[in-house]
Amino acid sequence: MPKGFPSRPTTDFAKEGLFNVLEHQYFFDNMDILDLCVGTGSIAMEFLSREIGKVVAVDINYNCIRHMKTVAKKFDCERDIHIIKSDILKYLDKSEKQFDLIFADPPYAYEHHKEIVQKVYGQNRLKEDGILIIEHGRDTDLSQELNFKVKKSYGNVHFSFFEIEIEEEN
Repeated sequence: MPKGFPSRPTTDFAKEGLFNVLEHQYFFDNMDILDLCVGTGSIAMEFLSREIGKVVAVDINYNCIRHMKTVAKKFDCERDIHIIKSDILKYLDKSEKQFDLIFADPPYAYEHHKEIVQKVYGQNRLKEDGILIIEHGRDTDLSQELNFKVKKSYGNVHFSFFEIEIEEEN
């Protein structure tokens, strides 16, 4: 990672915990994945290394975008990742694409965590069985937000999971 990089990477411990949950509770195959606030790209690259699907990576910071393009080229996965420089809330407003999984890792001091949830569901950005995961610090509580399912904690890293419960017909 370049010196003075403006992003905080997800710890390896938290990333391992996240992917253990995902692998044991969800079916992964040929997914459309959105990584909001891609930062270092470690989560996007983890999805790609597991050949789970294609990733759209969004970040507003030019250094993050440049770094992500370099990483994608280095690992020869440019055809599986689409990198976009944009504010994440504006991207959610403008994009018409739906995703199987949306992962958001804004800065912990970000004041719009709840707005991410509202825009994802309000703008219909998830496919029918889609899941939203927001990484955040301990001071952020998303448990009262629409479609909240569970929070998982790994040290100082917290992931809130959101999904629509589908009613099964008898």
